[in-house]
Amino acid sequence: MTTPGKPPNLTHLDPEGRARMVDVSAKSDTLRTAVAEAWLECDAGTLALVVEGRAPKGAVITTAELAGIMASKRTADLIPLCHPLPLSKASVVIKPDPDRPGFHIRAETRTTGPTGVEMEALTAASVAALTLYDMLKAADRGMRVTGVRLLEKTGGRSGDWRAEAPE
Repeated sequence: MTTPGKPPNLTHLDPEGRARMVDVSAKSDTLRTAVAEAWLECDAGTLALVVEGRAPKGAVITTAELAGIMASKRTADLIPLCHPLPLSKASVVIKPDPDRPGFHIRAETRTTGPTGVEMEALTAASVAALTLYDMLKAADRGMRVTGVRLLEKTGGRSGDWRAEAPE
């Protein structure tokens, strides 16, 4: 969030307002981590297809977890001004939630370098959710990808950050 009355420091814009990739060459390498989440909300019947192993496209959760991991490694190819990063960890865990109903997606990324891995975690969670949607759309076109957000990040000059718990 920004401070009221103070303009945000948009690091991807130069003084003339042109897009630029931030120069991180003077920054120290530190351990950086990020955790992000997303939700795929669906009908209870769609959730049951997956939980009971009856999804027409097979191992839906495993495929979506793998898609999220693969996407995290390609973030710089997808988001124009992201730095390509050598990830030392990328994990995605998807859990069915019958109370919602839907699927909770949690992605974690890690590297040692001069810039953070927040976008990699967010990309992993988003692509995992989209993969679930793709694999289940024949059963439920009304599904919704919701709640994509950064939960926490560690390392770097700005230090650690954790999201407030949802209300």
